[in-house]
Amino acid sequence: MGIKRIAGKTCGAPFPVYRDLVEVLAAPAVGGPLERNATTAHALGTCAGYAYADLDTVATVMSRLGFEAEGCVRVSQTVDAMFIYSTAFLLQSRCGRVVILCYRGTETGNLVNWLGNAEVGSDSSLMSGDEGAPPLRVHAGFHLNVRATWWVLIEELRRALRARSLLDPDRRVQHPLEALYLAGHSLGGAMAVLFALAVDGQGDHRQLGDVLRAVYTYGQPMAVCAPVPQWSENAARKLVRHVIPTDPIPALPPAGWGPFVHIGQEFQLVDDAWCRAESPVAQAPSARLIARSIIDGLGREKRRRSSRYLLGAHGPQRYIAALRPRGRISELGD
Repeated sequence: MGIKRIAGKTCGAPFPVYRDLVEVLAAPAVGGPLERNATTAHALGTCAGYAYADLDTVATVMSRLGFEAEGCVRVSQTVDAMFIYSTAFLLQSRCGRVVILCYRGTETGNLVNWLGNAEVGSDSSLMSGDEGAPPLRVHAGFHLNVRATWWVLIEELRRALRARSLLDPDRRVQHPLEALYLAGHSLGGAMAVLFALAVDGQGDHRQLGDVLRAVYTYGQPMAVCAPVPQWSENAARKLVRHVIPTDPIPALPPAGWGPFVHIGQEFQLVDDAWCRAESPVAQAPSARLIARSIIDGLGREKRRRSSRYLLGAHGPQRYIAALRPRGRISELGD
């Protein structure tokens, strides 16, 4: 298990992108369904994209966005033979009120990640803390990667609940954790969803479930199977999924691998605007059809326009660009 801690970064002009980002994230939750916040979506989507980089880069980018961090932590576990490649980043605001937990997604050049994505299995499930409640069957490969770093992340978050610094646990911050956000792109989004379901469904972690403000995912594959038990609805209400319609990954795993479904609210990119979808992305009938569509999209321009899926649409940079509000500078300063 690898754990690394660094202090939050500082930045100068033309940053920060948002001068009140921590205040936006820490704002008290209101009753009723969770409303998508464009600032939160852009900030967490950028964090999810740069989670493919090192800890120093994540800390720098989040500082540029306006998240002044007390401490930034990377937790990672790799076991090639077991298809485990789990990396998560924790960022604690200097005041202590907000923590972001962001999972890294599938690394394009890492065969272990891809094999883990295909490890659907049939014996992996989440249980509710309520006696007699039915289990929720989940994607075994995704779940294994969440479990690999689970207890370390839980310990770090419990420190934040006690108003302890994630940079130096012997030091206190001004406030205990009040607002926890989960995020991730691709596989990272699926892991964030499973973490939220596990925290919200188990009585031992109820305190973390109480401060879980929202889960924002980007190009996330399906992580749970139908039927979805009622106890999972509370976590599902906090989930906001972002989907570019030509991105093939949200339609996976294919139907032949099991009855996987999406939960939570879905927002699709329509004419450069994020619009609430009336129904979630449907499961692809087969991986072959997706592969054929992608190959068609690599062909002539006429075939590309008629292609249902384009692999390039899945790139985290595509999501970051689409999430940035008009008139805002980017994390790169342009």
